[in-house]
Formats: sequence, structure tokens, C-alpha cells
Amino acid sequence: MEQSQPKTTPQAPPAAPGPVPSDDEKNRGKNGRMRMVVDLNRCQGYVQCCFLAPNAFRLLGEEALMYDPEPDDAQREHILRAAAACPVQAILVEQVAHQDGNDGRISS
Repeated sequence: MEQSQPKTTPQAPPAAPGPVPSDDEKNRGKNGRMRMVVDLNRCQGYVQCCFLAPNAFRLLGEEALMYDPEPDDAQREHILRAAAACPVQAILVEQVAHQDGNDGRISS
């Protein structure tokens, strides 16, 4: 006696997922700008930031790190790489939202 196998209908493969946006791509386009702080007590002067984001960081003399605390958004990618490359993680980067059209300043 021959057994018949149940018939199955072919199913279409699931749709391929789109590219997953990175965290900084998710933040792009939101009302706001970037603000960064360097913990100068933690900074050991490895100056990786100066090589990776020279428009935002520079070394004055042999030890004094100078930086722009509110850099242009066009520098975002370079600054995020610099923060990630800091051996002592002394660079903090955050997104600042605009409030009431005052460019992030809280109105009094």
C-alpha cells in the first residue's frame, strides 16, 4: 500500500530586510546639533582625536588640547570616530535638541 504525502503550497521567501541604520544615522535629521565635552582630567594626550577630527580638535603646545564644544554637524562622523578611538574614553558626544526655536538655549 502506497502512502500519499500531504500537498504543501510553495511559500514565497521572506522579504529581505533593508539596511539597518546606525545610531548616528537615526539621530541625523532630528532638530538638534551636536555637543561634546572632553574630560581633561581623564585625557592622557594620546591625540588620536586630533588625527581623526582635525577640524574639531587640535593640540596647543605639547599638552593642551583645544576643541570646539559645539562643532558643525558636518564633522559628526569624524568626531564620533575620534570619540570611539580615544584610548581612555575621555570624549563625550551628545545630541542637543532645539527648544522653542532658540537653537538649544532654554528661554527664560
